[in-house]
Amino acid sequence: MKTILAVVGGALALFLTIAMFGGAGWTHPPMAAKQTGFRGTGMDLIRTRSGNAALAAANVAPAPADPAEAGGEKASAVYENVQVLGDLSAEQFNRLMVSITEWVAPQQGCTYCHSTENMASDELYQKRVARRMLQMTQTINASWKENHVHEAGVTCYTCHRGNPVPANIWFDRPIQGEGRFIPRNNSQNVASAEVGNTSLPYDVYQAFYQHKDTPEDAVRVNATTVLPETKGKPIQDAEKTFAIMISMSQSLGVNCTFCHNTRSVAQWDTSTPNRVHAWYGIRMVRDLNQDFMEPLTSTFPRNRLGAMGDVPKINCATCHNGANKPLNGANVIGPYPELANPTIEASLPTGEAKDPIPGTTMPALKPSKPSKP
Repeated sequence: MKTILAVVGGALALFLTIAMFGGAGWTHPPMAAKQTGFRGTGMDLIRTRSGNAALAAANVAPAPADPAEAGGEKASAVYENVQVLGDLSAEQFNRLMVSITEWVAPQQGCTYCHSTENMASDELYQKRVARRMLQMTQTINASWKENHVHEAGVTCYTCHRGNPVPANIWFDRPIQGEGRFIPRNNSQNVASAEVGNTSLPYDVYQAFYQHKDTPEDAVRVNATTVLPETKGKPIQDAEKTFAIMISMSQSLGVNCTFCHNTRSVAQWDTSTPNRVHAWYGIRMVRDLNQDFMEPLTSTFPRNRLGAMGDVPKINCATCHNGANKPLNGANVIGPYPELANPTIEASLPTGEAKDPIPGTTMPALKPSKPSKP
């Protein structure tokens, strides 16, 4: 019996080998490789050509609207309750409103944010949220231009892609097993798309993307000194670091070598400039979540909040949508200079003064500080 099974197995293996090399559908797909770092270190971005084409097609920026005249009466003189864009001309204001409708609510139209009976009314929460999102967009393009978004900038379309709610948002997730009889799972061992369906912790967004005062050594596995100076980090923290790295790789559609040198993953001076951009990107996301998203908790209706009563928040995928450069790196802010800088003080909804956005704690494009994650 064993002999018969061995013969059958050998014949099947031979058939599969022949089919693999000569049969239809078994050929290797055309590949596209791009070197991202030093030769001989395996720092390459490898995709199929069809995958590259599909990714590029999914990240095409919409054509900008025709320019509008800057002269004439201001929007604040023509329309009521224009709080953020009042210094624009009425024509510029209308052009931007039409563009925002196409970017965010092409199916719903203007009435997604505005009351049909009174366009100036703030009764719809969507309008109050949109006003704050305009300020957030202006802040990104002004305060994070040098260190992250650069000349390309962002518009509402960067995240929304024609949808009222961006596809890639996140909410706080309760830890399973908080009851008396179910063991606590340490936020892991549950297949989660955020961390590549691995068993790694799934609450990493809460740990790394939510607060500006997150410790500098939060995203780190190894020490920064030859000998330990403090108590070592538990393995759970290392697992969270691996989890957030997987999430970032998925968000940008790249692998680890897009930022890190395989010879020494932790070493900054042999990493690519992409690692510096990512370092600032993490801090930008924290600032936006704490300064712009969380203060809107009372503005959103309960059905738009998460299971823990929190607002939707931002991660890398919110803008990148699987591409290492959002919208293929297109300069989207050039045709819309009104979104390039704050037109009014970007104060919190409560009226409190907003803390200045940091971004100078690390020199731009100088990956030379191994103390950073």
